[in-house]
Amino acid sequence: MTDVPEPAVGVVIAAVGAITPHGGSAEALWEGVRAGQVAIGPVRRLPMDQYQTSVGGEVTEPCKPVYDYAPDLDTRDLSLDFALTAAEEAMASSGLRVGADIPAERWGVAYATCHAGWRSAELALRQVQEGRAPDWHRYTYVPPHAGAEVLSAAFGLKGPALSVNTACASSAHALAHALEVIRSGAADAMLVGGSDAFTESAFAGFSSLWSLSPEPAAPYSKDRCGLSLGEGSGMLLLLSRQTAERTGAPVIAELLGYGLSADGHHPTAPHPEGEGAARAIRAALASSGLVPDDIRYVNGHGTGTPKNDSAESNAVRAALGAAAERTALSSTKSMIGHLLGAAGAVEGIVTVLALRDQVAPPTATCAGLDPQCGLDPVAGTGRPMVLDTALSNNFGFAGANATLAFARPGRRRAPAAGLGPDEIVVTGFGVITSAGEGAEALWDAYAGGHRQGTAHEGLRLARAEFDRSAAGTARERRRMDKVSQLAVASCRAALAAAGADRDEAAVAATGVVLGTGIGPMESSERFTVPVLSEGARAANPGVFPNTVFNGAAGHVAMALGTRGPTSTLTSGHAAGAAALAVAYDMLRAGRAERLLVPAVEAFSPAVLEAYRSIPLFGAAAGRRYTLAEAGITLVLERRSSAQRRGAPIHAVVLGHASASDACGIGRWDPSGDGVERAMREALRRTGLRPHDISALWANAAGLAAADRPEQAAAQRVFDLDRVRFETPKRVLGEPVGAGAHLSAVLAVGAWRQAATPRPVLVNSSSLGGTHTSLVLSPAPQPATE
Repeated sequence: MTDVPEPAVGVVIAAVGAITPHGGSAEALWEGVRAGQVAIGPVRRLPMDQYQTSVGGEVTEPCKPVYDYAPDLDTRDLSLDFALTAAEEAMASSGLRVGADIPAERWGVAYATCHAGWRSAELALRQVQEGRAPDWHRYTYVPPHAGAEVLSAAFGLKGPALSVNTACASSAHALAHALEVIRSGAADAMLVGGSDAFTESAFAGFSSLWSLSPEPAAPYSKDRCGLSLGEGSGMLLLLSRQTAERTGAPVIAELLGYGLSADGHHPTAPHPEGEGAARAIRAALASSGLVPDDIRYVNGHGTGTPKNDSAESNAVRAALGAAAERTALSSTKSMIGHLLGAAGAVEGIVTVLALRDQVAPPTATCAGLDPQCGLDPVAGTGRPMVLDTALSNNFGFAGANATLAFARPGRRRAPAAGLGPDEIVVTGFGVITSAGEGAEALWDAYAGGHRQGTAHEGLRLARAEFDRSAAGTARERRRMDKVSQLAVASCRAALAAAGADRDEAAVAATGVVLGTGIGPMESSERFTVPVLSEGARAANPGVFPNTVFNGAAGHVAMALGTRGPTSTLTSGHAAGAAALAVAYDMLRAGRAERLLVPAVEAFSPAVLEAYRSIPLFGAAAGRRYTLAEAGITLVLERRSSAQRRGAPIHAVVLGHASASDACGIGRWDPSGDGVERAMREALRRTGLRPHDISALWANAAGLAAADRPEQAAAQRVFDLDRVRFETPKRVLGEPVGAGAHLSAVLAVGAWRQAATPRPVLVNSSSLGGTHTSLVLSPAPQPATE
């Protein structure tokens, strides 16, 4: 009997919140946008004398969120303040109470950002240059996942917590992933959005690329000459339709579906014909049950740069066909600037309110339409229009494309998934660690108890050395930092091991979901330090594109030719586990047949100094802790696809679950409640009982503050006399976001030695109490005749 897809769970938007150059609320944003008011002007907060422009969309509204995450006002991070302010509005306007209306354990967070807390990093680096010791708290605000954990703690949200960083498409990706979290049944509600604040690095970087306009940006105009940077935050509260009906929550709009794709074309420039963007638009339509004639309005990416605007217009034409000529395509960025990681959320809010009020937002600064664009930009002010559905486009550096599909309440029902249910299997892996290249080297190091790493200026460090030619030619490698080289090399090996590298069409259809906690800090440091010491003229345009967290995934697409859905998860030390979970959900939903899932980490001098300065690592408590570099890639695939290709199957991913302690940045629940909930829910969702598990591959890495709660939780869930408690990181080091990948590869190796291999559970946790548990099973052996 053929599996029949189940109807997709409907997802609605119950409330929104924003702080933008238009003011401190979503309604202030909407009123400014629909009136065509331009809020781009002289920037006052930063010195602007060396940049290509002196204007931007600056937030001038006082920003004083209720939740206090910093030891004092001087160390607060503005991007986090923006996120909390927008979230407070969204949560309050929903009228829902955490715990009373929706259990805290069923309410999660998906947070997006491009630069995260990099302004805090700039301030710390400048203090170092001046010979002063920075407050170590500043370093804890730099990782993107700090925002997710601040939001979880502020509102007591104990469900899944994700952070996403795909440059300018970040919060559109966060909305897409949150949609799948709710549809998978892992949460009833998700607080989703993005935030970014001005940084000197961003202005210097875009100036070095000659991308900034001296006047407010004029997207789609024939005389446009660049973009205007903006800042702020937007937050949306997503609920399952059933939850909205049960609680009586307001419903502003529905989120029908999404499309993600990779250009694989250039680190910063889009494909000139918009080929990758068009695939994202088509995928959004397909996942939403829409056809081109359903679309009358698209909230465009519309940055104001010559290449981006024409490429997007070409993409809309290619995806919508003849219907494009009847479709309005406008740019919110013409009024508030480009909010980078927050753009997708803020522009999603504008799209949602456009549907509510039946007004197409304008491109306020458009004067003299560029024939190379040619579509209706809604010049001037908002236009009344009958709108049942609408799309919102966001495209980022490294060729990351995202399109979201929205609808008026009740007008559409989410369609069934395009592909029926299927098992998700692991068909290949590529492994680079300090133990060497390949899985055999890793298995031997762990089996032999060969502790990795050496003492390094107060820390213990294990570097990963490998044949760099696997990442490309010397010329190609010059464009990559180490984390990108690790990604390309491990992905190339994994794709070959899966037997999927010989078919060009199969490679092109493959997507990339990358996990990294530290990300491109090598490039960010190389770019920022000269800018801070010498000024914007020292900005290196060859380095700047690699400062985005999704740069490594972009290099994979460019090097290997993958064009499928691409995203980058940045959930701290649980980033790889989050990437595996997101990839699993996307494959189960039929959004792809095959995904490369790399987890990559490398350490720059500034990163090591940050670890060294944080008491948890620099004190005696951290002496048993080893920081380890790694590049480990798993190929996840739908079983039907693997069987068609005759691919090897090393493991079955039975399922996963995530939970948050909601204690704040760098804090765990000492009781182990969050990790216990993640383990129990993973077992429940896979239909297994604790005694079905042969081994627990633990997160434990030598930090007592994190290891003891996990140990206590494991003792409550399992009989540890019968279930092996494996602690590979205590031998091989903590590869930060690659920990789940490390354990998964070791589990496969252990099965090869077992007489009767059985399922295992893999734990991965961030240092702020975000926990993900994955359940893996050995692949059933074919019956012998």
